[in-house]
Amino acid sequence: MKLLVFGKSGQLGLELQRRAGDVTLDVRDEFEADFTKPDTCAAIVTGSDADAVIIAAAYTAVDKAESDEPLALAVNGTTPGAIARAAATRGLPVVLVSTDYVFDGSGTAPFQVDAPTGPLGAYGRTKLEGERAVRDAGGVHAILRTSWVVSSHGNNFVKTMLRLGAERDRLTIVADQIGGPTPAADLADACLTAAARLVADPTTQGTYHVTGGPDVSWADFAREIFRQSGTTCEVADIPSSDYPTPAARPPNSRLDNRSTQAAFGLPRPDWRAGLSDILKDLGAYRA
Repeated sequence: MKLLVFGKSGQLGLELQRRAGDVTLDVRDEFEADFTKPDTCAAIVTGSDADAVIIAAAYTAVDKAESDEPLALAVNGTTPGAIARAAATRGLPVVLVSTDYVFDGSGTAPFQVDAPTGPLGAYGRTKLEGERAVRDAGGVHAILRTSWVVSSHGNNFVKTMLRLGAERDRLTIVADQIGGPTPAADLADACLTAAARLVADPTTQGTYHVTGGPDVSWADFAREIFRQSGTTCEVADIPSSDYPTPAARPPNSRLDNRSTQAAFGLPRPDWRAGLSDILKDLGAYRA
């Protein structure tokens, strides 16, 4: 099987390349596939000999999106729609990675895949538009919503905590936002599995959730990072109101993963094991 992947240098794109195995990847970087130019990206799909498409590229600067929504919309909404329409014309399944930010973060129960959406900010709105555009394209697709993606690549919470924990004796971390940290390696496996399953059985198309478990606060996530890395830094819990940001964060990012397990045979990954692998990659594992 051959997959056309949009997004080469991000956390997910890099893990897709590491974990592809026997799958051949045609990976396009930001220079070949400018996500501000939907027609250019659609033309890549039209000219591809791939069996399916994975959209791993996205505008993920949550706070910056508040003042730059048109660009975020082009990258997260308009271009994925153009890709999906070109893929539908070719009969190619599409896997789109989406986010917990499409929900309003209310309550304490995990969000079901068919729960009402209600983004709190620009980033969530643009990702929700991408979901709608892919569905409306009329082709076979899987939308994989995820949360709190981390890896040994790029900038993410794990690497930030390692840096700050080495510099300071005490950190104040938000404790009233709860979600599932998701190792990019596990998300990559889910994308590859979903793409293969859609090729073999298009009836498995739909919207799914892929997040690590168990659900945890950012503060407790930080504590586990410090425990596994042997970092002696105290974590003090604070409410979100003590750490204001331009974009509101959903207090409840819990996502129900059961339909993903049923459709693809993928158990919910344990982020603590994934964290160990990330720290080993970084040479920071001490537990």
